[in-house]
Amino acid sequence: MVFNVLKTDGGARRGVIGTRRGAINTPAFMPVGTLGTVKAMSPDEMREIGAEIILGNTYHLYLRPGVDVIAKLGGLHAFMRWDKPLLTDSGGFQVFSLAALREIGEKGVSFRSHIDGSPHFIGPKEAMKIQRGLGSDIAMTFDECIPYPSTYDYALKSVELTTSWARQCRELQNEGQALFGIIQGGMFGDLRKKSAEEILGIGFDGYAVGGVSVGEPKGEMHEVIRFTAPLLPADRPRYLMGIGDLGDILNAVEAGFDMFDCVMPTRNARNGTLFTSAGRISIKREEFTYDEGPLDPACSCYTCRNYSRGYLRHLFLSREILSMRLNSYHNLFFYLDFFRKMRSAVEAGTFAKFKSRWEPMFVKPAGDEEAA
Repeated sequence: MVFNVLKTDGGARRGVIGTRRGAINTPAFMPVGTLGTVKAMSPDEMREIGAEIILGNTYHLYLRPGVDVIAKLGGLHAFMRWDKPLLTDSGGFQVFSLAALREIGEKGVSFRSHIDGSPHFIGPKEAMKIQRGLGSDIAMTFDECIPYPSTYDYALKSVELTTSWARQCRELQNEGQALFGIIQGGMFGDLRKKSAEEILGIGFDGYAVGGVSVGEPKGEMHEVIRFTAPLLPADRPRYLMGIGDLGDILNAVEAGFDMFDCVMPTRNARNGTLFTSAGRISIKREEFTYDEGPLDPACSCYTCRNYSRGYLRHLFLSREILSMRLNSYHNLFFYLDFFRKMRSAVEAGTFAKFKSRWEPMFVKPAGDEEAA
């Protein structure tokens, strides 16, 4: 994997990550394919809308169908028929957020599956072995994602554990697979700095910041983002994990982050919340009953070229499967197009203008459950 920064505009960066399966233009949005599929979308449709990389989930794929199944069927690329780059997370976040009766030790985490309650163990060794079987282009180190709020002492112990696990993952790095280290530390600046120094000291192909968007106030999240970005090397990709709110993304790009992932486009689509050039709209609203116009007149996606708001409302209220398909297609197209326009703004030196135009439209209102 190679990374080149082509242009900067303030803190914002326009770059490209080169992999054996193709280039990833940054800032980049990675649609989430948790179980080897981006919900409601086919691989051909993902290529059609311009996706350059998809994220797969180590924890979920390990539990079902099992890494042995995927490896025997040619790895995750062949399994899901996706020939472009794949990134797999380490499973750390899911172990700590979904698994039941977990017990953390120096070697890893014992837990029970959220599917059937069966006992399992994942540590650095297991995480790297699973990701080797999946065959992703970019793997992530195993880390502990702590909840918000957490005490300073707990966050400190978590940083030390994450560093220990990162070192083991680096020693077990799979040939032909890039490996990103993860910075933790909660909301504590000195611990973020400690984590960054230790992870950079080990040395990785790229660096990620985890443990944000876990329930903390927006102000604290943005403070961590602005504080942490300058701690990371300029010649490596900077990945802000799990961030999908476009207002947050604009602030993170301004700070110097390059890569993002989130289920927000597809989850919102299934809930009837759609992103447009005029802001977010809820397609279930009665005002769209007789609306003959396209969802977004400024959008050139398949959904907007062919269907009216009235029809999309009807499909959603009728709980038709086509509603999820058309809504997901549009939201993902909108996100990827938004990132294309953002890259162009950085190239043109107009990112600040781009940010001021879009940010007010996508700041998440307090108490907005649909966007969560």
